Amino acid sequence: MRRRAFTTAVGLSGLAVSLVLPVAATATPVAQAGRAGGGWSWPGGWSAACGGSGEGATSAVACNAIELDNPSSWQGHHLWPSRSPGAGRSPAPTTPSGYDPAELQAAYGLSSESASYGSGKTVAIVDAYNDPYALSNLSTYRAQWGLSSVCTKAGQSGCITFTDESQSGSTRLPSSNVGWSEEISVDLDMVSAICPNCNILLVEANSATFANLGTAELTAAAAKPLSIGNSYGGSESSSETSYDSYYNTKTEAGIAITASTGDSGYGVEYPAASPDVIAVGGTTLTAASGTARGWTEVAWSGAGSGCSAYEPQQLWQKEVGPAIPCANRAVADVAAVADPNTGVAVYDSYGRRGWTVFGGTSVAAQIISAVYALAGGLPSGTTGASELYTPAAELNLFDVTSGNNASCGSDLCTATAGWDGPTGLGTPNGTGAF
Repeated sequence: MRRRAFTTAVGLSGLAVSLVLPVAATATPVAQAGRAGGGWSWPGGWSAACGGSGEGATSAVACNAIELDNPSSWQGHHLWPSRSPGAGRSPAPTTPSGYDPAELQAAYGLSSESASYGSGKTVAIVDAYNDPYALSNLSTYRAQWGLSSVCTKAGQSGCITFTDESQSGSTRLPSSNVGWSEEISVDLDMVSAICPNCNILLVEANSATFANLGTAELTAAAAKPLSIGNSYGGSESSSETSYDSYYNTKTEAGIAITASTGDSGYGVEYPAASPDVIAVGGTTLTAASGTARGWTEVAWSGAGSGCSAYEPQQLWQKEVGPAIPCANRAVADVAAVADPNTGVAVYDSYGRRGWTVFGGTSVAAQIISAVYALAGGLPSGTTGASELYTPAAELNLFDVTSGNNASCGSDLCTATAGWDGPTGLGTPNGTGAF
């Protein structure tokens, strides 16, 4: 397969751009693994939700959600001057900043699919710890944007079903955690934004370790959802391959498993590096009414990317041409909005103020997971992102061709036509690629 440049996301030019620019880094040999955080500095005005850059990781795994401390500094430029909630709904006291469901659907050509598909289908989310306000926060988000209400029992009409389980599948949930509760709010809201008719299963691991999160992954897979979104990651290590079986879609036919690539710039995280996972990078997304698409996207400078130090490259990546400059598994496969400066509206009230703006590749991973649900999951027998690496799929992606997350001297950190590290093969243009 030759490298292609189909529908191209135009650069931001003179429009609003991310305030965060990559810091020049010493060139890294392209065959070597990317190092997390290489060539990128954490900016002021952002707060990592849990154990991320700028706060110091306190656990083996950190979530990849970033809060914009001052929502008024949001730069996304709404397409519509009036952001009204659904008919008959009362607006929140302060109009939320950040992209809402209608805007995200419009940006990725999903408005029709989001309105028509997903009913009776389930998207699963795996996170660590418990969010005691998950149901009420989710209900507030959905009510604000006129989405159907939330029920906790299956079979009720006119609502989506929300189920909350522990990593063992029980209703005895783990201890609560403010930071991971923010992540959970991001994840629930993004699935709702893209697949508003989908039921949601939230599986909460006992702690933020690969072992516990992996156990939660198996519990989620046992429910046979169409997709499982994972918005967390940790540094690569020689032991990571022992966890690959948790994310192996060969044994879970039809389930798309997504994982965020990280928020520390050039470098590889696990489980995004796992061969059977769909690794989701990030972009800066800006509404631009003067363009054919109505939006522009560039690679987000904080998105993780690079060459895995331990995971083998899959056949479908070997067929990309010109060849990916990496002997092992390359990250990412696909992308969506992740820059907090052009982030999304999220409602979280557990130790927080309510409406705020979030970014991070957590946002992107859940958007892509929900897109897979709209598309009906993976075809039976499909492994990981293999279906994305076809000419037919690439025709249905917006190819992001500008921006970077470091100065590594190759496509591993610089957006270009076709595949590149920060954005993979591109961002959704409807569900055709999925």
